[in-house]
Amino acid sequence: MATPVIMPRQGQSVESCILTQWYKNVGDSVEKGELLFAYETDKAAFEEEAAEEGMLLSRFYEEGDEVPVLSNVAVIGKEGEKADEFLPESEKKKGSSGPETQAEEASEPANKGDSMQPSESVQEVGRNPDEMIVEHRGPVKISPRARKLAREKRISYDSIKGSGPEGRIIERDILEEIKHGKRLTPLAEKKMKEDGLGLPAQGKSPYGKITSKDLVEPGKGSEAVTEGLYTDQPLSNLRKLVAGAMHRSLQNSAQLTHHLSANASKMLRLRKVVKAKMNEGYASNITLNDMVCYAVINALKNHAGANAHFLGEAVRIFHKVNLGLAVDTERGLLVPALPNADDYSLPGLSSQLKTLADSAKKGNINPDLLDPSAASFTVSNLGNYGVEMFTPVINLPQVAILGVNTIIQRPTVLEDGSFGFQPFIGLSLTYDHRALDGGPATLFLSDIKNEIEKLSDDLL
Repeated sequence: MATPVIMPRQGQSVESCILTQWYKNVGDSVEKGELLFAYETDKAAFEEEAAEEGMLLSRFYEEGDEVPVLSNVAVIGKEGEKADEFLPESEKKKGSSGPETQAEEASEPANKGDSMQPSESVQEVGRNPDEMIVEHRGPVKISPRARKLAREKRISYDSIKGSGPEGRIIERDILEEIKHGKRLTPLAEKKMKEDGLGLPAQGKSPYGKITSKDLVEPGKGSEAVTEGLYTDQPLSNLRKLVAGAMHRSLQNSAQLTHHLSANASKMLRLRKVVKAKMNEGYASNITLNDMVCYAVINALKNHAGANAHFLGEAVRIFHKVNLGLAVDTERGLLVPALPNADDYSLPGLSSQLKTLADSAKKGNINPDLLDPSAASFTVSNLGNYGVEMFTPVINLPQVAILGVNTIIQRPTVLEDGSFGFQPFIGLSLTYDHRALDGGPATLFLSDIKNEIEKLSDDLL
């Protein structure tokens, strides 16, 4: 009996995943436990194994598709069994515009119905001829769904090399053309054919649309001039999601940053003590960032307004500190949360933060811990990179984030009243002015400074 393969749910906050790679093609035999496909959420990557053996009868999604969790992705069964009954509901509603699986592409005749268009017509939608929609009709092999998308997005597909069977243009070919911004207007296409003009590397109009004014002389256009001078690197799925989150954060909040420095003498002394103890068998490798996080947690206990979420009509104050830690990974910036971080001693906090960061880097962290609402406050440390001052962006709905800068030597008054140089660590607090006023924010930042300056060996 045929068995559907579903897209797993990786955490309660995950609603969809990106299917990144297929390891099996339609018609391939599948053994139980073999890898079927790879997928990723906005924060972590996974691979799905086959739960049954048989033949891969159908694939309902292709690489790069966003798939709702718990949806049928494919069907495994015996040769000759039907897979149509397992088609996802969202795809059933599309009817003939459904997903172009390999099985469908292989079985659909190249000259079926209107997939071959012998003529050309133009439909006017406005006075500007560059805003008219063209329906390309010529000896082009193109699937109905791809043709429909090309009409909607005004894409010239006559010169597109199809990736389907026998060079047939399918939907992903049109999507790739959209990605590269080659949206040709009817007037531009007409002039290109009549006057022998060429395409520029990118249109100057919004969204990469190429108008008649953008066309260039063959060999003299921007394609020839810029060839080899740069490479357009597509954004990863994670980069797109991070970019969207950062943009929404700045658009939807009133962010302001205060900068302050704390004397890091005691912190550096404590770090030396830790290193000496480790040579004697001490288990905890407590870092400077661990010490800063510990100081932040202690300060948050006295400033509940910073340990909060802004909900629009209310501010949610947390009674426990759920600390978010910005971690730089190979896949991009992740911010996992450590629940109840205020329950740990300094050595315990150090151990927990190391485990959290390692899980994020390996990609096996619980996706629920990566949700922005999982943390009540975040710390982002760029001190290791030598950054002296920066403006961190709030991870909404949190109301504040602390940026930790590098340690630099500054002149100051020493204990005996003389002048000398002392190490100072920079602290940059960004807060949402909708939830927190400047006075309380400054007092909170000052308390972080005080907590750093009173770190001692007693904490070990």
